[in-house]
Amino acid sequence: MASRATEVAGGMTVLIRTSDLPAKRRHDEWRGIVCDVLGPLDLRIHPSAPLRGEIEIGRLGPVGVGRIRTSTPHSIHRTQGLIHRDNPELYRVVLAVSGNPRLSQGDRQARLRPGEFAVYDFNRPYELAYDSAVRLAVFSFPHELLTLPADLTALPFSAESGAAALAVPLMRRVATDHQTYQPSSAARLSTVVTDLISTALAERAEQEPALPADSRRRVLLLSIHAFIEQRLGEMELDPATVAAAHHISVRYLHRLFESENTTVAAWIRRRRLERCRAELAAGGARPVSEIAARWGLPDSAHFSRLFRSTYGVPPAEYRRAGAAGTAVH
Repeated sequence: MASRATEVAGGMTVLIRTSDLPAKRRHDEWRGIVCDVLGPLDLRIHPSAPLRGEIEIGRLGPVGVGRIRTSTPHSIHRTQGLIHRDNPELYRVVLAVSGNPRLSQGDRQARLRPGEFAVYDFNRPYELAYDSAVRLAVFSFPHELLTLPADLTALPFSAESGAAALAVPLMRRVATDHQTYQPSSAARLSTVVTDLISTALAERAEQEPALPADSRRRVLLLSIHAFIEQRLGEMELDPATVAAAHHISVRYLHRLFESENTTVAAWIRRRRLERCRAELAAGGARPVSEIAARWGLPDSAHFSRLFRSTYGVPPAEYRRAGAAGTAVH
């Protein structure tokens, strides 16, 4: 086997090195392993090119995180046929640590400089190409964590200002150190990274005057989601507060969420429960009632009923199952 899997504080980390592969089968085995850990992809490498590289993949709470290093020019393609075969609902963020990777999706192409990142939708065809040696940090986000208009994929985000200036050094550090974090720290860091990426996307959308109406609606939702995420622990968080912060009417706010088949209150409740669930899964000795209050649910009896109706077990039992390594469905 060409990979090394290590159980660490933050979860299972998989390290794959081309040097561990037999020379005669290196290209084929590398393709197979990359598809196993990243999803179905078409890797195009010249047969005579010496293949050198490594991939490290792990998790940061609900967010996938990894590092890629290679000195072999090649390209990675996600075709429509591969999407039909397997279609996880993911957005990926690729950060150029060194080198100049080229990302194409739709009618856009971004050639990244070191310190820049771009987002792509794993549900849609794309190409990621390396003409020379690169080092990348890659983050995978479930669709439910980011509301991303298609118009914002394959655009370069610079670390020169705004939320991107905060996101880039954090992503670089987290990609390097993710295997050292305790589960509780990993869950919190995944939230911080997600919030910063969401805010950077919303900031960029405001700078794109040519966005069509539907994309602008999704951008507004993206901004609203980020606003809510940053204030889940505030008891006064309600539709009126959210609407006022975005200079829209409460009625229009409700219409935005109706288009997503939910309500403002239901969204806030779900995100609060998810924060509580993640903290309970991470273990620790903090009382359940304190965790619930921390995320805006101070009535412990009400929280327990909500949690059980959502996840099928009481919160204390959920935490015990996580500590024992037992899956809770």
